[in-house]
Amino acid sequence: MRVKAGVLEKPFVFGIKEVEIPEPGPNEVLIKTKAVGICGSDVHYYVEGRIGSYIVNEPLILGHETSGVVARVGSNVTHLKEGDRVALEPGVPCGCTDFVKRGLYNLCPSIKFFATPPVHGTFAEYFIHDANFAFKLPENLTFEEGAMCEPLSVGIHATRQGNVGLGSRVMITGAGPIGLVNLLTSKAAGAGIIAVIETHKNRATMARECGATHIIETFDSAQIQKQALDITDGAGFDVVIECSGAASAAQTAVKVLKPGGTLVFVGLFSQAEVPMDLNAITQKELTYKGVFRYRNTYPTAIDLMASGRINVKPLITKRFPWEKVKDAMDCAHKEASSQIKVMTEW
Repeated sequence: MRVKAGVLEKPFVFGIKEVEIPEPGPNEVLIKTKAVGICGSDVHYYVEGRIGSYIVNEPLILGHETSGVVARVGSNVTHLKEGDRVALEPGVPCGCTDFVKRGLYNLCPSIKFFATPPVHGTFAEYFIHDANFAFKLPENLTFEEGAMCEPLSVGIHATRQGNVGLGSRVMITGAGPIGLVNLLTSKAAGAGIIAVIETHKNRATMARECGATHIIETFDSAQIQKQALDITDGAGFDVVIECSGAASAAQTAVKVLKPGGTLVFVGLFSQAEVPMDLNAITQKELTYKGVFRYRNTYPTAIDLMASGRINVKPLITKRFPWEKVKDAMDCAHKEASSQIKVMTEW
């Protein structure tokens, strides 16, 4: 079937085209799209035509933060039916690799992820997806909240990687969309102190509204160290969740972590190599954890929102009808410091 979709041809050349969508296979579902959020990765592809080794060499449908309605089910699908409202986890591993067997399917080298070349995304009227990665939405959640399962999953995975729990003292570097979902998940996990580093006034305000106990409005390492010691009565933080992708933030994290603490890397760094104080890491017995997307998080994301323990609605700061998807992308690009999550709606 032919449908309309938001297609990127090359940097800044992005618009609605007609594309061919195949019929769903036995284990797939056809989804009628209802809401798609714009992610920083979408903007990177839009502006630069690449992210690292992933290069847009041919037209690509963008979008991966998605919810919709099941329009058709494959012959083997029994847990879903036409009309079900669903959130779509965008990464599907291929085959039964060792990573999949161990439950680490997000690390599987054969994973296919929406809007990661050459795999098309979800800025389309309809698309097909593996039914095992479509999760029913309860009636009290909107399609926008369903789309927000994707960024929220990053926060869930990061807080799990950092073993954030009751009374944890957490520092989060950066209050963009990912920093804020990490704030929400850290709070839901029971963190006692949550300090957020952010210099943009509107994002700092949003962090306060989302539950940050302290805001550090400087990037100066010495000042951050001083405030970190004041906040924790000289002990340091149990966990630092690095969401900014700034080398200086990672370096400062080593200094503000207490002995035995954990540094969780979420943000991607623009420079290939970041000098770190290896002696301090060794002597403080620090633990480093990376975050590559997420795994086994969508049911948790849905439960946290449906129960009211996490409210993502304030993070959605601007909405566009999907026909204006290029305007939405321009907004996410040009107004990055003033917008949190730009959402497109069908």
